[in-house]
Amino acid sequence: MPDIIKNKTIVADDWTILRLAEGESAETVTVPEGKTVVPLTVWKAQRAALEQRPDLGVWLASDERAEELKGELEHFQVVAVDFPKFADGRGYSIAYNLRARLGYTGQLRAIGDVLRDQLFYMQRVGFDAFAVRADKDIHDAIKGLTDFSEKYQTSWDEKNPLFRRVRRENTHSAD
Repeated sequence: MPDIIKNKTIVADDWTILRLAEGESAETVTVPEGKTVVPLTVWKAQRAALEQRPDLGVWLASDERAEELKGELEHFQVVAVDFPKFADGRGYSIAYNLRARLGYTGQLRAIGDVLRDQLFYMQRVGFDAFAVRADKDIHDAIKGLTDFSEKYQTSWDEKNPLFRRVRRENTHSAD
């Protein structure tokens, strides 16, 4: 079982991420028993057969929209967002929208090309679980969650900008 970072701790990953192999279709792929995270396309194609499963998650590709899950999030213990490559930042918006606009409170996992340099920013938009790329050291990667001690801008994890959180003395003298 591979490890993931979940709630700032390294744990064994007991979920299987289903990816379609070449030639497989969303309508006909067999979803294995047990804790499985399926692509959004499989969920849409096989919803009637999958919606009663208590051990189901769904993942979104970077070109899919969080709003496609509106009204359906209660079906999933895990929602994952795939980062096909390090430079593709669309997953940040998907995560933020899942948390802030759709109110998703379950596990939100980053999968794909996930590296240490991204973790601090990913947690800012709502991710609480990270499947670090297999060729990277997860013990080094977890340190990325604490690379910065202060946050300037607002986001999912900090609703007030720094200038509203820090009281500064008036340095201007009255002449």
